[in-house]
Amino acid sequence: MIGWGDVYKVVAAMTPLYFALGLGYGSVRWWKLFTPDQCDAVNRLVAYFAVPFFAFDFAARMDPYALNYRVLAADALSKLAVMLVLAAWAAVTTRCCSRRRGSDKHGGSGGELASSWCITGFSLATLNNTLVVGVPLLDAMYGGWARDLVVQISMVQIIVYFPLLLLAFEARRACGGDAGKLDTAALPASEDNDVEDGSVEGRRQRQPVWPLVRAVGLKVARNPNVYAGVLGVAWSCVTNRWHIQTPSIIEGSVLIMSRTGVGLAMFSMGLFMALQEKIIDCGAGMTVLGMALRFVAGPAATAAGAVALGLRGDVLRLAIIQAALPQSITTWVFAKEYGLHADVLSTAIIFGTLASLPVLIVYYIVLGFVG
Repeated sequence: MIGWGDVYKVVAAMTPLYFALGLGYGSVRWWKLFTPDQCDAVNRLVAYFAVPFFAFDFAARMDPYALNYRVLAADALSKLAVMLVLAAWAAVTTRCCSRRRGSDKHGGSGGELASSWCITGFSLATLNNTLVVGVPLLDAMYGGWARDLVVQISMVQIIVYFPLLLLAFEARRACGGDAGKLDTAALPASEDNDVEDGSVEGRRQRQPVWPLVRAVGLKVARNPNVYAGVLGVAWSCVTNRWHIQTPSIIEGSVLIMSRTGVGLAMFSMGLFMALQEKIIDCGAGMTVLGMALRFVAGPAATAAGAVALGLRGDVLRLAIIQAALPQSITTWVFAKEYGLHADVLSTAIIFGTLASLPVLIVYYIVLGFVG
């Protein structure tokens, strides 16, 4: 049962996030310490150094030989369900836009819009902040076994779903999603000439696939976020299999960067907020949509996947509640780096984290009466 002491632990874990956020916001809005270019540089520091070290450090501390594969499979099934629903929606939206424009040749912008929102929708519905809020709260709700399961889910998120998210971002960029035109570096010279002539939409329908695939693969392979978690799990396998202690010189080198991850990410988000005209820059409609995907659609998909795989009792309740945890901070870092709906994700994190505690307690009480 949750007591006031447990609530205090969760609030104590959440408050430093907003402290870092406030410092970032004030340093631009009030104190004018950073220019927009410098704010972008801070986010790149977070994306390419702080987050990878955090992922490696977290994964290296896991015990990969004590995983609950049924819970992880249920989590994967729920994410697959969300992907299929979003893909179906994107297909219908693209077809409607093509018909409205009168021909397939001019339907590219509708497809770009749909695919972009598929990436953001997947982030909002499936990728959460399990460590800051999830670990202390679920430990208070169900005990140590729940904390261990949440950590396992978070590990898989780091080593599987974040790299898949990066792959989607790079594929969108290679197809011209950033600025409405193709990534000319990924195309042969003849295609570049077509782009310069302004016929981007027509060229998109018949560009060769292999140059795009190769360009996306190379960019993803160079991103340290892709292999940081994998290297961490590999090291964890070695240390747990042969009971090896990580040398203090290596552990200290990793920790000094890892500990900056969450704080710098929130600081960078504060910088981003200060550069916008309004704190809720995405508008009330997008805010409501983000909250619905985070606190309703995600848990519903997880409940369906968990029931389908036979989860029952407290394990089922845990799976549903962890799906309603607040938005992952890392998703905003990536969205800002790739220029895709960073305002929507920042709003989801800021207000979703505040709303998460009462929402999660309501889920806990309601699910207590089920089964």
